[in-house]
Amino acid sequence: MFRSIGKDIQAAFDYGSMLTKIIIINVGVYVIMALLKAFIPEVYITNILPYLALPGDLKILMYRPWTMLTHMFLHDGFWHMGVNMLMLYWFGNIGGDLLGDKKILPVYIMGGLSGALLYLGFFQWSSLAGSMAMGASAATLAIIFMAVVTAPDYEMNLILLGRVKIKYIGMVILFLDFINTASTTNAGGHIAHLGGALFGILFVSLLRRGTDLSSIFYLRKNSGRRQQKSMTRKPHLKISHKSTDFQQKKQVPVKANMESQVDAILEKIKAKGYDSLTDEEKETLFLASKK
Repeated sequence: MFRSIGKDIQAAFDYGSMLTKIIIINVGVYVIMALLKAFIPEVYITNILPYLALPGDLKILMYRPWTMLTHMFLHDGFWHMGVNMLMLYWFGNIGGDLLGDKKILPVYIMGGLSGALLYLGFFQWSSLAGSMAMGASAATLAIIFMAVVTAPDYEMNLILLGRVKIKYIGMVILFLDFINTASTTNAGGHIAHLGGALFGILFVSLLRRGTDLSSIFYLRKNSGRRQQKSMTRKPHLKISHKSTDFQQKKQVPVKANMESQVDAILEKIKAKGYDSLTDEEKETLFLASKK
């Protein structure tokens, strides 16, 4: 049984989307940490948790810079992890369908970092001794608001409420986090949440103006591919023929037609929601997201 489960998880990780990979990593880290906390609690609290959670004290952070990244895959309790992963799955699928799967990991990481920076600033101002931050909430909120700003009129079915536009869900989340920054229990956490949400809004706003912040994640990868292609390119004779010109002329209207179709589909989603799309329109949107 366990071998079969392992194979299923491995297959999901190997062939699944980036969203699937992020969720698997979060759940896997939670399981490991929960086992350590249950069976060796003293070791976990003193020798493991402080080296994975984000310390508010900059003096400690200087010696543990990796916690800027590790804290966003760490959760304190099943419900903390479960709610984050459900929200990430729901809104991540929307954002991935509309903007492309390659946007998910950069927005997740940069949203988590934005939340961490606001948390660190709050800690310096409030001086809460021994405070640590953990959880994917800021990163998840970045994904949520990436979807909300991209398609605010997209509708989701909620228990007891029925179909609700995601812009209203986003506003409720933002409102609750904002008023909870005044609490005495987890004010720093809610400050971090706002940092993630603001990054999601900023990311889509800049993307609409032609600036793709996620491109920095793929600069080295793309440059490496270009360099490899240039090194393996074989010398060839310069031959002029009609087929090249014909192919170039043919590709331009095809690309322009694809862009116009995607624009029309996005407008339809804003007006009527994703469920109103036909199978052909969903396929067109899926193909465009892969380019």
